[in-house]
This record gives sequence, C-alpha cells and structure tokens, in this order.
Amino acid sequence: MRRVRVLGVDPGLTRCGVGVVEGVAGRPLTLLGVGVVRTAADADLGHRLVAVEQGLEQWLDEYRPDRVAVERVFSQHNVRTVMGTAQASAVAILCASRRGIPVALHTPSEVKAAVTGSGRADKAQVGAMVTRLLRLDAPPKPADAADALALAICHIWRAPAQNRLQQAAALHASKASRAPQAPHATKGRTA
Repeated sequence: MRRVRVLGVDPGLTRCGVGVVEGVAGRPLTLLGVGVVRTAADADLGHRLVAVEQGLEQWLDEYRPDRVAVERVFSQHNVRTVMGTAQASAVAILCASRRGIPVALHTPSEVKAAVTGSGRADKAQVGAMVTRLLRLDAPPKPADAADALALAICHIWRAPAQNRLQQAAALHASKASRAPQAPHATKGRTA
C-alpha cells in the first residue's frame, strides 16, 4: 500500500489549525508539519479570508499533500462562530480543489472516534492520543493544531475502508444497470 500525505485543516477565522501527516493505515505515521494560520479578529472579513487562503496556499506549496481533510462544519449555538468556521472551511476546500487535490470532510465525532476510540473524547484526550500516535514529546499547541493533525490521522485510517465501500457500491450499481430487465406484466382488459 502506498503512503499517503494528508493536510488536515481545523477551520477557523482567528486560528485555522493545519497539520501534515504521512502514512498508511496500520503502520506508524510521520508528522511532517503542524501550525496555525492566524488572522486578526478586528480585521475586515474579506482580508481575513484572503489571509487564510494565503496561509493555506503556503502549506499546499510546501508540503504538496495527496489529500486534504477538513473538519465538517456542524451546528453550534453561536451563529457567528459557525459562520466563520464555515467560511474558513470553504476557503480550504477551494484551495485544494483549485489544485485538483481530493478533499474529505470528517465530523468532529468521527475524528475523535478514529483517534481515541470515543466520539465523545475531549480536546485533552485528542491531544494526548495525537502526541502518542505521532511519537511527540508534548501535545501540539494550540488545540487547533492538534485537531488538524487528528483530522489527517483520521483520514489516513478511514480512507481505505471508505474507498472499499465506494468501490463496492459502484460495482453493485454497474451490475444492476447491466442486469436484464424482466418484461413488465400488464393487467388489462381485452375486448
């Protein structure tokens, strides 16, 4: 199996976590880079989105990932926060798609379950497992950076199973479309 390089993106307008992990499911993983793209909270929205785009473009240029894994935006109580997260997420998807890099979206509970075994794990548990899985001395700071690495790890581990499911569904669909169709019986009156 070929090693895959994944850029994980934990979207946010103030702090957009980014992390690059390389590996294969079931084998030790390698950390290639981790950080945060920051924007000033008092800056104009347009300028903040451009700053996120420029930061992500630098990461894509430097690490040339095979895939990008972005946290799927979910409903939060604070509409302003979820809007900023969704906007940063869209920028990440755009940057990757512009380059032809496949993008996968993972929910927070999928990421937590993949990395810790529990979809309800807290940030400290996720950080501890990321530290252990990547053989680091300490959890990456801030938590957005650790979350980005968790996204990349989740994608490396989940993608092979998801690909097999997609291939099986496609095979089933193609067989179903080639199967001979039985003639339709019609009920009708004869005169």
